[in-house]
Amino acid sequence: MPWHGVQKDAFLRSHFGATARELRDHPDRRQAGRPLYLHRGDTEIPIVDIALLAEHRGRGVGSSLLRDLLAEADAAGKRVTIHVERMTPAFRMYRRLGFSVVEDKGVYLFLERPPTT
Repeated sequence: MPWHGVQKDAFLRSHFGATARELRDHPDRRQAGRPLYLHRGDTEIPIVDIALLAEHRGRGVGSSLLRDLLAEADAAGKRVTIHVERMTPAFRMYRRLGFSVVEDKGVYLFLERPPTT
């Protein structure tokens, strides 16, 4: 995200706090990973954070979450974007779901999935 230092700091504190509260307030829930963070903009849905615990990877959990989000984006005519690490095994999943590389940002790749009609 093109945020200034103060904005990044505020987001990270909020993100960490929300995750910590969720784990503290619901210790009985079995977590598959961190909560999915995104922003539903007017023309785009940028995924800010998605992460699964190792034991849930490769079992279709991430694909299922993203398919639901992509269906929502398609219905609204919005593109979905995400920054991913270049070497992440999840890159194959993003490609299968229709994401393509828009920009190489060094360690990260900026991916986009346009709405389908």
